[in-house]
Amino acid sequence: MHNGTPTSNGVGRPTLEAVARVAGVSRATVSRVINGSPKVSPEVVDAVEKAIGELNYVPNRAARSLVARSTMAIALVVPEDAHRFFGDPYFADVVQGISDRLDESEYVLSLQLAHPRQPSDKVRRYLLGGNVDGALVVSHHSGDHFLASLGAALPVVFGGRPLGELADPAGWYVDVDNRHGGEVATERLVSIGRRRIATITGPPDMPAAVDREQGWREALSRAGLDAGRLAHGDFTEAGGVRAALALLDDHPDLDAIFVASDLMASGVLLALRERGLRVPDDVAIVGFDNSPYATRGPVGLTTIAQPSKQMGVVMADLLLRRLAGEPVDTVTLLETSLVVRESA
Repeated sequence: MHNGTPTSNGVGRPTLEAVARVAGVSRATVSRVINGSPKVSPEVVDAVEKAIGELNYVPNRAARSLVARSTMAIALVVPEDAHRFFGDPYFADVVQGISDRLDESEYVLSLQLAHPRQPSDKVRRYLLGGNVDGALVVSHHSGDHFLASLGAALPVVFGGRPLGELADPAGWYVDVDNRHGGEVATERLVSIGRRRIATITGPPDMPAAVDREQGWREALSRAGLDAGRLAHGDFTEAGGVRAALALLDDHPDLDAIFVASDLMASGVLLALRERGLRVPDDVAIVGFDNSPYATRGPVGLTTIAQPSKQMGVVMADLLLRRLAGEPVDTVTLLETSLVVRESA
């Protein structure tokens, strides 16, 4: 074990390497102890904890909680109501990926559904009261004031590019290339001869909706087509029905729609059937997600596949590595792909 005087980085703030030197172990071993790994012997844990105490090493919340032991819990924060969370297969895939990754660790997952704008005091107290070591945030909206401050209290990884107050340049997030997916979806409609191409977006305060709409606009611009046929949806089937009926009222000449989610697209198909329009003969449709909704109806849905389960795996992995004190990239972008079926 180390017998000399404890040292740090020379500027008054001890480092992970200094802790490792004092404890007589590797930097990786210190990270494993901070992360609560069961693969470290009690003697090594004691040595690392003693070194942390000597140096007053406080790298992050995980280390600060070492004296009282980590909670070994991670919160999944979803600013949506229960109906939307349990009704959209996207969330099931993301949670499955998170669960698969956490199964390889000692952490447990705590689900917190919160109001999109104002979480309850109970949720606030739970997240900020030392009950979890970190948080994963999915389906966030711009203007989520509480989430904007959560990262100052906990290690946080977002699923999706943060917008507005959440767009901290030092923030960590995992996303799919939504803009490119919107481009590819629209290019598919152009390639089959459609010229009056509308879109139904998600809520304008959500990054996925903004980026998919931007991809639609860019593809239409390159094709020299008008981008005036647009309606906002809410990523629900009922919202898809409402938006499609509004579009058809305002633009009865449209011949294609790029819909920002498969769940909304299933509502669009219902609206088109109600108006006596055939898919794809009268109106071609491309969705987004490649969820079970893409194949459950009489017409298979051409859609953009996104790796939702992989997103969950990567989000959880990044957070675990942050809790272990490891350096990780702040932004991870996953690819999308086109899946062609009967609707376009």
